[in-house]
Amino acid sequence: MSTTEQRYRGFTPYKMDPKYRVSIPTGWRPEANAPLFLQFSHSYDLPVVKVLSEEAYDEKVALIKGSENHTPAEKSQMLGKLAMLCKEVTLNDQGKLLIPKDLSEKSGITAESDVVLAGRGNYFEVWSSANFDVVLGIESRPVEKDYLGIF
Repeated sequence: MSTTEQRYRGFTPYKMDPKYRVSIPTGWRPEANAPLFLQFSHSYDLPVVKVLSEEAYDEKVALIKGSENHTPAEKSQMLGKLAMLCKEVTLNDQGKLLIPKDLSEKSGITAESDVVLAGRGNYFEVWSSANFDVVLGIESRPVEKDYLGIF
């Protein structure tokens, strides 16, 4: 497996600045002026901001278009939903990501609050610290049937 398939790994606490910006680790930054896509989402019924590279966004589009289990109308609806829930952004010159106030607040993130950046392989997430603590508790539980011996 190439490292590009799992580019975003680990989790790190950060602080949201007063303007709803957060520094992105150097290894997670896209090439200069390359877009990122902020997707409002939920995981374990908790709100989160997923940060998709252009490639990760395109993979989601291709997955929807290539699905054999959905009608053209359902695919069109899913593509529209994906487009509506994403905002295209770029990092500033200091490597900071602006998460607009409305999206931040929907995700439980406030200005100058503690957040956690969590790698998810081909994308990463921005969590409020409190919500990430819940997710970490869920995901670090022992796996009942770990057939691959990974966890």
